[in-house]
Amino acid sequence: MTHKTTIKELAAAADVSVTTVSQILNGKSNRFSLETIDRVQKLSKKMNYVPNFNARNLILNEAKSIGVVVPNIGNPFFSSFIDGIQRVSREFDYLPFNFSGHNNPKLEEYYVEQLIARGTNGLIIASSSITKDTINGILKKNRTPYLLMDQNPLSDGDQVRTSDKVGGHLVAKYLLSMGHKKIVIIVPDDATDNIKLRITGFKEELTDQNINPDETVSIIFTPLTKLGGYDVAGAVIDSGASAVFAVNDEMAIGLYRGLKNLGIEVPRDISVMGYDGIDLGTYVEPALTTIQQPIARMGELAMQLLINRINNPDINHQVVELPVRLIQRESVVNISTI
Repeated sequence: MTHKTTIKELAAAADVSVTTVSQILNGKSNRFSLETIDRVQKLSKKMNYVPNFNARNLILNEAKSIGVVVPNIGNPFFSSFIDGIQRVSREFDYLPFNFSGHNNPKLEEYYVEQLIARGTNGLIIASSSITKDTINGILKKNRTPYLLMDQNPLSDGDQVRTSDKVGGHLVAKYLLSMGHKKIVIIVPDDATDNIKLRITGFKEELTDQNINPDETVSIIFTPLTKLGGYDVAGAVIDSGASAVFAVNDEMAIGLYRGLKNLGIEVPRDISVMGYDGIDLGTYVEPALTTIQQPIARMGELAMQLLINRINNPDINHQVVELPVRLIQRESVVNISTI
């Protein structure tokens, strides 16, 4: 069995203390001579020393880790979001631990408690079901820095969000410009605050154009998943709508399959528009028209703001809102040309 060099062995070879080795190798070497720094660094390479992070945490009281709680890691939106977190984490030498909460408050509370018990430096919470009790009773009580994503109804703490109401306006304006006067919105019955803002923006745009939303829009409730979209294909057809606004791309992609199984062609028979801008939308046929959120950038900023909070606990409340934009592809047709 290959022997792993310990910090004690490296310290003995360099004729310094374990604390000196740890501080030099972790960038806290200002108080040591250049000769000592050089000796420790060269011996570290020669002896193939790999730091033990548990020992490092005990000595420096610094885990250099963050927890990330999302509703579903398998959702392409959150995969891209985590990619952004990981890019910034590497720059600052942090290690993210990612968990799916599945919108289960008890499970999310368990992950939060376990992460804090293991000395994590902070948390990014992208779940809508994390409760105020968890925030106050666990995070604040332990003085753990945290950041909330825009799905969460709590306004407490640092936050990254996008212009969801503007996104709703863009959807309505585009569908109206393409001649659609009867539109279905498919939405979960437990819609998060950011999704509610999309619908609010959509209806506001109709009102701004002197169109009665109650006469133009019908709502169909279904889970916020591909299966959710697939399952309501029949109800969408029965509505008689010429266009569908799915409040996320996964629902729209599932709806595609359901419509195809029923012999309905997009966009010839019905137009479909999504929201999020996940990359899968460019690979379906026809390519999905959508509202694009800067998903990876959201992850990058979430990590940057959390690091700001970790390094400066007393800074002012940090809130960043990012713009969205319409991505016009092939899934919406101008019905006046049919």
